[in-house]
Parts: sequence; structure tokens; C-alpha cells
Amino acid sequence: MNLRLYDTATRSLREFVPLEPGKASIYLCGATVQAPPHIGHIRSAVNFDILRRWLTHCGYEVTYVRNVTDIDDKILGKSAQAGRPWWAWAAENERAFSQAYDTLGCLPPTYEPRATGHVPEMIELMRRLIDAGHAYAVGGDVYFDVRSFARYGALSGQQLDAMQPAGDTEGEERKRDPRDFALWKAAKPDEPATASWPTPWGRGRPGWHLECSAMATKYLGATFDIHGGGLDLVFPHHENERAQSLAAGDGFARYWLHNAWLTISGEKMSKSLGNSLLVDEIVKRWRPVEVRYYLGAAHYRSNVEFSPEALDEAAASYARVEGFVARAGELVGDAPVSDVPAEFAVPPEFAAAMDDDLGVPAALGALHNAVREGNTALAAGDRAGAAKALGVVAAMTDVLGINPREWAEPATTDLMGTVHALVQLALRARQDARSRKDFAAADSIRGQLGEAGVAVEDTPQGARWTLKP
Repeated sequence: MNLRLYDTATRSLREFVPLEPGKASIYLCGATVQAPPHIGHIRSAVNFDILRRWLTHCGYEVTYVRNVTDIDDKILGKSAQAGRPWWAWAAENERAFSQAYDTLGCLPPTYEPRATGHVPEMIELMRRLIDAGHAYAVGGDVYFDVRSFARYGALSGQQLDAMQPAGDTEGEERKRDPRDFALWKAAKPDEPATASWPTPWGRGRPGWHLECSAMATKYLGATFDIHGGGLDLVFPHHENERAQSLAAGDGFARYWLHNAWLTISGEKMSKSLGNSLLVDEIVKRWRPVEVRYYLGAAHYRSNVEFSPEALDEAAASYARVEGFVARAGELVGDAPVSDVPAEFAVPPEFAAAMDDDLGVPAALGALHNAVREGNTALAAGDRAGAAKALGVVAAMTDVLGINPREWAEPATTDLMGTVHALVQLALRARQDARSRKDFAAADSIRGQLGEAGVAVEDTPQGARWTLKP
């Protein structure tokens, strides 16, 4: 393995050398649970799920932390508009995110900490920063002094004097510099009493940036390998995380990775633009695995312009993989042929693509090449060749999280058995019609099955059927 990753901090491709040999640690900025997730949110989760799977495939023991921001201004505002307790609003949307991650096949994180569960760690971090002269308390707020940290702006490539004031404008008159950002926000009379916690500087709640530094270092240590998130988080969120953590004496993240946006008409998908496409609505039209294929197919640092046509193309591409796996499985069975290793090594061109900054587009090219070779073997009745192709296809699709056998819907009910028996009767009648060259009758049977939601595919091994999504 010679994995190279694009590090935002150095603006270069760097060889991945983990802090601890054989282990990899990843912190991904997860959901701020103000509303249900749209597919723009889940693109980041899919991209970093692929990174995690590739590291695991390459033998690393991966610790993967994805946080939940369950308290902030937007959560308080939206819950108040809905007339709901903020914690109930946050919990409902957290469940929606968890369901979306599961629906699109993202492996569960090793740890998934919530901001509200880590206030003691935040207080300790603020103490360290105040003692070191990098933060100050005033009026119940605690601010990070950006001028005290010479490297502020390095991650995003900005000069301090050219920056706009920090977004937290309340209490700005108390700041030493308008660009100082809030580590802790004092409790306000119009906010619920339950939305504040006691600290040496008064009751209040955490600033967005503080919580991630506290949670990342609690679960991954003062220094860890990879910090990830969307491109929109580079500034101010990750810039501020990095500054406060380094100023406190932590090594923090050694690599910074950022995925690009999912856009609509060239604009980033966001709730503020009103162009959100909720995950639970998208999967009513396309199967979850097809949506995952679509979200993961482009390079993670490339913007993806959403369109139904693009999703249809992704679904068709995935169907070619799925169709080969089904046909090969029918020929070779579930057990691998003896000359195919049980773990199924990926082809060199796939590995090279993944090692080149997670080059999924080229990796998918290798996958489809293997599918074509497998189909050639199937057409020739070459069981060993088909089995070998099936093995490498399984290995590649495992890494990408799209293995058709993992996504197959099991026929676990008696009803499915009944459906199978009835469809087989119809297919036998269709075959009889074809044998006597009554093609109109054969086409009519296929059409009636289609209207009933049954797709029929003719293969060298006979007709196959699947239920339409």
C-alpha cells in the first residue's frame, strides 16, 4: 500500500504514514441535527466510509469517530419555531441521520459522541487555553484570541487582517478583536434553562468549534491521523478547531481531508437555499444502493451536480454489476473456486486508483472491466473464469460498499415463496409460447409481468426475474 491523500493544510498530496503502525484514526465532523438529512450531507459520510473501508481492506485497524452536534443556535431556533423542546427536536433529527447512514450502507462509527455529553472536556480545554493566554472570559462568554496564535489562517490560506469578523456577533463589543470566536456562549434569558451548563465563568453552552476539538482528542488522543469533513467546513470551523487545539498544546490532526459539494444548478445543496433533497424521499425513487453508487462514484474532491438523469445513469451502471453477480452466482454457486483466495484480492489497477487519493472513478473503471471479463467467461461457460471474476468483483464492491450480495433483499417470507412459484409458472408459459414461435403471446406474458412489478431478463442460462424497486 502506498496511499497518498490530498492534505488541505499543505495543499499537496502526501503519503499516508499513520501515527501508529498498523492503525489509523479518523475524526469526521458529523451532523448538526437541526433538520433531517439531505443527500448533500450524506455524500460526506459515503466518501469517508469508502476511505475507512479501503484502510480496513489494507490491513489497518481503524478507529472512526463521527460526532453529533446536538446543541447550537439553529437547533434552538428551529425547535422554538416548532414548539418542541430542543433536546426532543435534536433527538428526532439525530435518528433521521442515523437511519440515512444505515440506509446508504455506511458502517457504524467506532464512537459517535454528542456535544452535550462532553461539557467537562470542553471546560478543561478552555482552562488550558485561558492559562496559556490564548483565550479570555468576559461577561460569561469565553473567546479565543486569534491574534495570540501566529498560525491562525494557515489551514484556509488566509491572512488575519483580511478576514471578516467572526459570525458570532452577539457580545462583539466585549471582544478584543472582532475576529475572535466564541468557545463558550453565556446563557440568555430567552433560551431554555435546559440549554445551559455550569462552568467557572457562568452558565452557558458550547461554541460549535470547541466541541469538536474536545471530542476528537478524547477518543483519538492529543494527536491523531485524519480529520475530515465537507469543503464548507475549512473556514471557519476547521480553522478554529485547529487553532484552539494547537494553541492548547495538542498535535491534533496530521492530515486534513475535505470532500466537495453536491450542487444543484451550480449552488451548494443546503437548507438555506431551499434546494434540499431529503434522503428518505430520494430512496423512494431509487434504491439506496443506487444512491450510494451515485454519491461515491465521483472523486471526493470534485463537485457533483445533482440531476435525476445522473442518478438514472448510476442506477444503470450498478445494474450491470448486479446482473453479472447474479448470473455468476447461479453458475458457480456461493462457494469460491479453489484457485480464488477466500479474501479475494483486488486487481492492481483498482488498488493503484484507490491509493491515488481515493480515485474512485478509476477504481470503478477497474470494476467494470472485471464485470466485462466475467460476462465473457459466462458466455463461454467458463466456470473457473466466472468464479475468479466474481471474486475480484466482490472484493472491489466490498471496498466501495456496493456488494450486490450484501444489498440483496432476502426472500424471508412465505409470500416471496408464493411469488417465486407464480412467476416460474408464467415464465414456463412464456417459454412454451416462444418454443412454438408464438412471440406475441410470449411478449404479452412478459408485459403482464412487468405491469405487476416483475422485471424479466433473458440470459444464456434462461430467464431471470427480479422485483422492480
